[in-house]
Amino acid sequence: MTELTFNKIDRTVLDTMQPASGRYWLAIFLLTLGILIGAACWLYQIFIGIGVGGQNIPVAWGTYLINFVFWVGIAHSGTLISAILHLFRAGWRNPIARAAETMTVFAVCTAGLFPFVHLGRVWLVFYMLPIPTQRTLWPNFQSPLMFDVVAISTYLTVSSLFWYTGLLPDLARVRDGATGIRKKIFTYLSLGWTGEHEQWRHYTRIYLFFAALATPLVISVHSVVSWDFALGVVPGWHTTIFAPYFVAGAIHSGLAMVLTLMIPLRKIFKYEQIITTHVLESVAKTIVFTGLIVGFAYGTEYFIAWYSHNAVEMETFRWRATGDYAYGFWIMVSCNTLIPLLFFFKKIRTTIPWLFGISIFVNLGMWYERFVIIVGSVGHDFLPNAWGLYRPTLIEMGIMLGSFCLFFFLFVLFVKHMPSVSMTEMKETVAEGEGHGH
Repeated sequence: MTELTFNKIDRTVLDTMQPASGRYWLAIFLLTLGILIGAACWLYQIFIGIGVGGQNIPVAWGTYLINFVFWVGIAHSGTLISAILHLFRAGWRNPIARAAETMTVFAVCTAGLFPFVHLGRVWLVFYMLPIPTQRTLWPNFQSPLMFDVVAISTYLTVSSLFWYTGLLPDLARVRDGATGIRKKIFTYLSLGWTGEHEQWRHYTRIYLFFAALATPLVISVHSVVSWDFALGVVPGWHTTIFAPYFVAGAIHSGLAMVLTLMIPLRKIFKYEQIITTHVLESVAKTIVFTGLIVGFAYGTEYFIAWYSHNAVEMETFRWRATGDYAYGFWIMVSCNTLIPLLFFFKKIRTTIPWLFGISIFVNLGMWYERFVIIVGSVGHDFLPNAWGLYRPTLIEMGIMLGSFCLFFFLFVLFVKHMPSVSMTEMKETVAEGEGHGH
């Protein structure tokens, strides 16, 4: 295998932005079809009423809220990989940082749709905006759901700025090799970047600043999302462990999604020299670590319920493991804690099909974790007369399909029309390797 040089990095990344093949347009068509199905289901719900979903008394929070929490969790990996590992100077993050940052922005956008989907009369959403009018109606800033709006808006803003700042040198590199309308577009996007020493000095400072600013957001944003549940008195929710539990779970699912996205990308775009097996192995090791934390949190929940000697709490957790939704609980435990333990074996964490398969299982497990927390708690409340079963309808499944298709649609568009790997950071990796005699 030839040595990785600056020119080879540029050529490999820029080659991915060549005119698309038929298979690419087929993927775009299928994803667009999925989005249209989701949009049609949502429109049907708007015209007919929110009753077409499976949400009902007592389970008023169904797949819409499950997907909201799931996508917010997915978004956290970008901040983890890009910001925290940048501060710790972990070199293995450089090939996958761009995709992780991109994933963060698109996942937050996808998550932001679900509160609107869950609104019954979505056309009255403007009543929630703090616009001075004669109505004298203002948002309830004491509501936990308002905390979500503030936290996620902040997270989206900082993540987008961090992502765009990292793109600037690469956009300028694309501009220099482009012609016609593409040159005009990338000239506008690169904001006059010329690569002068003064620009690089400011760039490194602002990138470090955003990394330091984004790091507390990993903890704060999903902690705030967890308070939606922890502030309630519902058994299974009313616990102080939720904030660290949700943060660990978010990072766990985000890292798995990085593998899910990067492994096909590595194969399709011939990134084998850039996204090496060592990089994927490092992600797998981190997944083992986060999986152990999540497993510890599951055990702690049961210990707290037993130690409290609260009959309702004890029954709720017994029912989770043995009741109507027991399948969801055991999928959650198996996929999030037991299956990732296979990464302890070097042969498995360095074999690409195994890495991809386990990442899919972890994503499935994290979705079911949210299912167990939301549905498994409100469906089995204090009084037997308030118990009920929740079954998602086809409308909800259609909207969920649309959300996944929207996320992958945005990601597929990005990797074809923008530099999907940070050429700047890869060159730094090569330079540091040469400097150390690697």
